[in-house]
Amino acid sequence: MKSLQSVTHAPGLFRLLGVRLLSQLSDGAFQAALAFSILFNPDRHTDPMAIAGGFAVLLLPYSLLGPFAGALLDHWDRRRVLLWVNLLRAAAVVLVAITMSTSTPEPVVLLSALLVTGCSRLVASGLSASLPHVAPPALIVEMNAVFTTIGAGMLAAGAGVSGVLRMIFGADNGGSGATLLAGAVFAVCSALMASRFATRQLGPDRPDGVGHTVVYSVARGLSHGLRAVARTPSVAIVLGAIGSHRIVFGFNTLMFLMLVRNTELGDALGADVRAISIIGGAVAIGALLAAGTTPVSVHRLGRRGTVATSLVIGAIAELMLLSVRPVPVLVAALLIGLAGQTIKLCGDVAMQCDIDDSYRGQVFAVQDALFNTAFVAAIFVAALVIPTTGFSVPLIVAGSALYVVAAAGVWRSGQRVEGSAEPVLLPEPISR
Repeated sequence: MKSLQSVTHAPGLFRLLGVRLLSQLSDGAFQAALAFSILFNPDRHTDPMAIAGGFAVLLLPYSLLGPFAGALLDHWDRRRVLLWVNLLRAAAVVLVAITMSTSTPEPVVLLSALLVTGCSRLVASGLSASLPHVAPPALIVEMNAVFTTIGAGMLAAGAGVSGVLRMIFGADNGGSGATLLAGAVFAVCSALMASRFATRQLGPDRPDGVGHTVVYSVARGLSHGLRAVARTPSVAIVLGAIGSHRIVFGFNTLMFLMLVRNTELGDALGADVRAISIIGGAVAIGALLAAGTTPVSVHRLGRRGTVATSLVIGAIAELMLLSVRPVPVLVAALLIGLAGQTIKLCGDVAMQCDIDDSYRGQVFAVQDALFNTAFVAAIFVAALVIPTTGFSVPLIVAGSALYVVAAAGVWRSGQRVEGSAEPVLLPEPISR
C-alpha cells in the first residue's frame, strides 16, 4: 500500500504518462491514416511486394541508424529530445500530408513518412529510458505495464480518429492528406507537455561520452548498446524473444492485409478498413489484458517463465489461424496481442532495471532496430511465398514453430544464468 501511495507523490510520473499518451495518439493517427491512404485508396493500387517495400522504406533506415541516434538519449537532456523531436515530427507529418494531397508518387510519400517514423521511434525510446527517473523502483514492473499498455490503447484510439476523419474527408488523395494532419496536432500537444519538465529531470544522470562531442557519442552508439546487451544476459534473452515474435507478427501482418482484401474473411468482418480495424482491435484488447496479467505473472513465474509461457501461447494462437473464420481469427489475434505485449513489457523492464542509465537509451535503440528489422524481413519473406488470397499454411506452421523454438531457447538460456545474471524482480534503485 505504501508503494502504491508513493505513485501519487512521484514527481513527473503522470506528466510523463501524458507525454506518452499524446505521442502514441499521434503515432496511431498517422500510421492508420498512412495505411488507409496507401492500401485502401482508390487512387493507388498495392500488391504484396509493394506493401513490403513500403514497410522497408518506413522502418529499415531508422532501424539501422537508431542505435547511433540512441546515443543522443544518453548524451543530451531527454526533456529537450522529447520537446524538439516531437515538434520536428509534427512538421514532418504536415510534409507527408502535402505530398499525399498533391498526388505525389508513392516513393516520395514514403520517403517523407520516413522522417516521421524516425522521430516517433526516437521519442518512444526516450520515453522508455526516462521512466525510471519518475517511477518508484518498487513499482517499475507495474508502472511499465500501465504506461506501455495504455499507450498501446492510444495507438488504437489514434487509428480510430483517422478512421472517423477518413469518413469525413474521403478516401482519395485529398481526403488522405487532410486525415494525416491529426497526427501533427497530437505531436505538438505532446511537445508542449514535455516542455514542463525541469532540465535533466528525465536524465541522463551521467551523460555517456561526457567530455566528448555529440558526434563522438553517436558514432559509438551501436557498439555501446550491443556491449551493454552482451554484458546483461537477462536483456539478451528477452531481446531474442522479442525478435522472434516480431518475425511471426510480420508474417501475420501481410497475411491479414491480403486476407481481408481477397477472401470471404474480409466480407465477414466488413471488408478492407473495417475488417483490418476489427482484427487490430482484437490485438489491442490482448495488449490491454497484458497490463493486468504481466505483473502477476512476473511475480509468480519470474520474467523467464513469463516470456516462455507467452511464446507458447503465441504458438497455439498461430495454429488457430489455420481456420480462416472470423471467431478463430479474432481469438488468435487477441492471444497474439497478449503474448507479444507481455514479451515487450518484460523486455522493457529488463532494460529499465538491468541496464545502467548511461547506456539505457542506446539499448532501447538497439531493441528498436531488432524490432523493426525482424518485422520488415518477415514481411519480405511472406511476400515472396504468400499466394494471392493471403492464406498460407506453410507460413502459419513456420510461425508457430518459431514461437516454440524461441520458448525453448528462453527456458534453456534462462537456466544457465538463473541465480547469477538475472536480478531480483523488484530491484533497488541503481547506484549512481
